Amino acid sequence: MKKIKAAGLVVQLTLLCYTLLALFPIVLILINSVKTRAGIFDDPLALPNSDTFSLIGFHKVLAKSDFLLYFGNSLTVTLISLTLILLFGAMAAWALSEYKFRGNRLLALFLAIGIMVPIRLGTVSILELIVKLDLINTLTALVLVYTAQGLPLAVMILSEFIAQVPKELKEAARCDGVGEFKIFFQIILPLIRPAVATVAVFTMIPVWNDLWFPLILAPDDSTKTVTLGVQQFIGQYVTDWNAVLASLSLAVIPVLIMYVIFSRQLIRGLTSGAVK
Repeated sequence: MKKIKAAGLVVQLTLLCYTLLALFPIVLILINSVKTRAGIFDDPLALPNSDTFSLIGFHKVLAKSDFLLYFGNSLTVTLISLTLILLFGAMAAWALSEYKFRGNRLLALFLAIGIMVPIRLGTVSILELIVKLDLINTLTALVLVYTAQGLPLAVMILSEFIAQVPKELKEAARCDGVGEFKIFFQIILPLIRPAVATVAVFTMIPVWNDLWFPLILAPDDSTKTVTLGVQQFIGQYVTDWNAVLASLSLAVIPVLIMYVIFSRQLIRGLTSGAVK
C-alpha cells in the first residue's frame, strides 16, 4: 500500500509540475499585459503594482489597429471550420465503422496518411489551387484548408468511439423503422459527445493559433486573423511589447473559455479512450 501511495504521489507531483510549466507562459503574458514598458523589462515575473500597472497596451490595440475585425475573422474561421470538421468527420467515421464496402480499409489508410504528413508540405500546391479558384484574401480559403487539415484526426478518433457503440442499440432502432440519419444524429452523436468535445478542443487550438496559412492565403487587412494582426506591433528594430502582450492576452481568452466549457467532456473523452 505504501508503494502504491508513493507511486500515486509521484504521478500527482509530475502532473502538477507539468501544469505549472504549461500555465507559466500564459500567466506571464497576462501579468505583463497590464504593466508599463519599464515594469516589463525591470521585473517581468513581478505582479503589477501602483507604479507599474497600466492598460496602455490594450488602448493601443483597440485604437491603433482593427483588432476587433481580426478577432472576428479568427472567430468566424475557427467556428465554421470546427463545425465542418465535426460534422463531416463524425459522418465519415460513422460510414467507415458501420458500413463495410470495397475500399473501406484503403480509405481509412488514406486518412491515416493525412495525419502523418503535415499539410504545410503542400503549401505551394494549395496556393496554386486557391489562386485558380480565385479565393485569395478570403476567409473561405482558410476554412477549406483548416477543414482538410482537421478531418483525418477527427475521423480516426471518432471512428474508434463509434465502433464501441453496441450493435444491438442500432439494430433495435432499425427494427423500429428509424432511418440512418436519425440513428446517427439522435443516437450516435449523443453517445460520443465526450469524443466530439475532445476533437473540438484539439482542433480549435491549431486553427486559432495558426500563422502560416493566414500569412500566405489571406494577408489582406480585411481578412487578417488575430495571430497575423499581432505581427504589426513587431518591428525589425522596435517592438511595442505592451501592444503585443495585450493582443495576445485578448487572443487567449476564447481558448480558455472553450476549455472551461468543454473540460469535463474533454476529460471524459480522454479517459474513455485510455480505457478502451
